[in-house]
Amino acid sequence: MATNNFPKGFLWGGATAANQLEGAYQEGGKGLSLPDVLPGGKDRMKIIASPDFDFKINPDYVYPNHIGIDHYHHYKEDIALFAEMGFKCYRFSIAWSRIFPNGDEETPNEEGLKFYDAVIDECLKHDIEPVITISHYEMPLHLITEYGSWKNKKLIDFYERFARTVLTRYQDKVKYWMTFNEINSAAHFPIMGQGLTISNGAGDKKNVYQAWHNQFVASAKAVKIGHELNPDMKIGCMILYATTYSYDSNPKNQLASLQDNQANNFFCADVQVRGHYPAYTKSLLARQGVQLADIDYNDEELALLAQYPVDYIGFSYYMSSVVDVTHENQETTNGNLMGGVKNPFLKSSDWGWQIDPTGLRIALNQLSDRYQKPVFVVENGLGAVDKPDENHYVADDYRIDYLREHIEAISQAIDDGVDVMGYTPWGCIDLVSASTGEMSKRYGFIYVDEDDEGNGSFNRYKKKSFDWYKKVITTNGADLA
Repeated sequence: MATNNFPKGFLWGGATAANQLEGAYQEGGKGLSLPDVLPGGKDRMKIIASPDFDFKINPDYVYPNHIGIDHYHHYKEDIALFAEMGFKCYRFSIAWSRIFPNGDEETPNEEGLKFYDAVIDECLKHDIEPVITISHYEMPLHLITEYGSWKNKKLIDFYERFARTVLTRYQDKVKYWMTFNEINSAAHFPIMGQGLTISNGAGDKKNVYQAWHNQFVASAKAVKIGHELNPDMKIGCMILYATTYSYDSNPKNQLASLQDNQANNFFCADVQVRGHYPAYTKSLLARQGVQLADIDYNDEELALLAQYPVDYIGFSYYMSSVVDVTHENQETTNGNLMGGVKNPFLKSSDWGWQIDPTGLRIALNQLSDRYQKPVFVVENGLGAVDKPDENHYVADDYRIDYLREHIEAISQAIDDGVDVMGYTPWGCIDLVSASTGEMSKRYGFIYVDEDDEGNGSFNRYKKKSFDWYKKVITTNGADLA
């Protein structure tokens, strides 16, 4: 399919996260962060969810985040490859513990800031617009072990100091920011975004909602700081979005899918984009066994939320979800930190995530209709087992097919009238998976020679999708063949 409706200046690029590719976990003055104590492997979430999980490094486990893909020492090479593909932007994150090793220091770590000076300048040298996530599934470990993580209101001030430091440092170099990655993922796995698991309070849902409130306030403060520093700065939220269908026309399933959407897709964005808690907040909390009176908030914080909503909605989209509350023993499927009932109309990835390009068109329309603000697809992609040939070449036609169909869906959404800012496929270079800590779950246009234990040459090799995506960008989405 040929498309020619992508606007001039559309932000084609790719996305990564500091904790999944940088490595160098104890270099440059960096402190320990949450991912540094998350073991790799398919049992990662099971281990973390144990009541005995102690946030310590266990010598019996492998910790792939310690190494990542050693981007810390390869960033010039990696950004040059992104430039060769023609990236207009590059979405990455700043590791909080590189800037404030413990998170509660008064002054930042200059060596950490100089690393990001270099990364940002390297992007700008290649005419690549940096798109920075301030906090992406990592936080200084000290803030978890000493303060109890985001359920503690003190973290608002610590985050504000971190945000002010980087926003001030890069106010003239970076236009696009996001405050928290997939903030709503805490509905299912609060460990990644909030630093909460069963062993430190996640079992009590009021802690999750308190943590969210504190993050909403912190996000509003970041918007305030950014807009005061540079009125042209655009600061967005970032949510995980799984287009959610009712299994059938049974009104019970229809109601359940509506409530599922409220709880999983909309709640966090409603607060951050609209600037106030939605009307359904009380009933949503009640369904979780939480009373509004359980949440510590005040009028000053609510005023801050109202005055400083985000400028755009960044979101990840990998798959859709199906809700069914009327049948028992339905076959289920996996997903991006959440699953659902198997959809008989869809195929699945190697990891059981259901592939649904039309769901992306629906998501774009739903978000645009609800918020009337620009939307930015900042994660999308296919995690697969890539098998390179003897020349390290990966013929990843399956990935090209996936991306082509999703880009077509974006084009159709633009025809529907949706204001789409850009598209940054996830893991544009192979990196460590957030959900399993594996290297074998690969997303990139660039193959990194490294296995799940961190062994390999770390050499970079272009996959077939590299040249395909280069053509897509060169033609501004007109040639997807």
